[in-house]
Amino acid sequence: MKLNSGHLTFCTNIYAGESWAAHFTLLKESFPIIKKSLSPHEPMGIGLRLSNQASVEILDDGHLEEFKQWLQVVGGYVFTMNGFPYGGFHHTRVKDQVHAPDWTTKERMAYTIRLFNILAVLLPEGMDGGISTSPLTYKPWFTTAEESEQAKNIATQNILSVVEALHYIYESTGTLLHLDIEPEPDGFLESGPEFINWFENDLLAKGKIYCSEKLGITQDEAVELLKRHVCLCYDVCHFAIGYEPHTTIIEQLRTKGIKVGKIQISAALKAQFPELLEERSKVTNELSKFDEPTYLHQVIAKRNDSSLIRYPDLSEALADAPDPEVTEWRAHFHVPIFVEDMGLVKSTQSDITEVLSLQKSSPFTNHLEVETYTWEVLPSSLKVPLNESIIRELAWVKTKLSS
Repeated sequence: MKLNSGHLTFCTNIYAGESWAAHFTLLKESFPIIKKSLSPHEPMGIGLRLSNQASVEILDDGHLEEFKQWLQVVGGYVFTMNGFPYGGFHHTRVKDQVHAPDWTTKERMAYTIRLFNILAVLLPEGMDGGISTSPLTYKPWFTTAEESEQAKNIATQNILSVVEALHYIYESTGTLLHLDIEPEPDGFLESGPEFINWFENDLLAKGKIYCSEKLGITQDEAVELLKRHVCLCYDVCHFAIGYEPHTTIIEQLRTKGIKVGKIQISAALKAQFPELLEERSKVTNELSKFDEPTYLHQVIAKRNDSSLIRYPDLSEALADAPDPEVTEWRAHFHVPIFVEDMGLVKSTQSDITEVLSLQKSSPFTNHLEVETYTWEVLPSSLKVPLNESIIRELAWVKTKLSS
């Protein structure tokens, strides 16, 4: 739905359907209910997530045209897509495989270009469209500096090939599409500084030469092209886990002319640890309720001296919980954004409030997407009916942006 601060929607990766038929069935069942509650008289956007399988299937037998016609009938529109998870994302063990195939592969490149071709058909005239994606690859998969450097170079080159495709779409149709890189803990790019460093010293440094030679433009024009088609996906949960200063990062991006393609509005877990061991155990017992086998739940712990400890998953952090020097945990588990206080465990809702305040006072993107894909694995105390949960999250954001 269109607000003064941008287009607001939710990401359909909250739904379990991996085939196009299953996903479309869930959309037809739920979206009209959600729209009637939140935007009964105006069009409402959808943040579409298609698996690789669904992205192939929607292009067969007139399914894409059927979907486009359905959107017109129900008053929906697609302006952003989630191209991060390639394969199964529900009812299976995902963990680090959410990054596979990564940006070192032709499979990831082909999948992403296919999604852009789909989005170009669905996108309303006059709007820009974005697709969020993996932060190149998963950092722990590479054990040496040489392996990491090689992976970064291959991934960057594959992204440049996508940029070339987006440039041709822009030149031939005027449709502006952008790839939104989404940093997350243990991703190859896992923080604001890492993303900015890669953007300036790899993407722009290599890309201005590649695009200049390939497209017959000047290097200055190539830099402008790259900044138009490659953006940051600002997932609030991911940045909050790393204790990152939102105001500072967003101002750095603005100063450097690096665009934010989308804010993913999401909340992480956080918990303060008291000094007494018995009281600390109560906190870890509560956190252990979120330790489940489907998704990665990376943890970043802060010590008394403000140094950070990184754990690849919640189970590893729980095993190290007695560390008396640790004062706080932040954990990668997307919880409903309308909940802040869960007793001994809290959420990073205040980080969302800060980012939305910055967006409201000086908008830095057109795309706002609530992303709480963990609904199926939430502890029962936090789980409300799915449509109700989506409606409450979007209503909470609307209130924050209008207050």
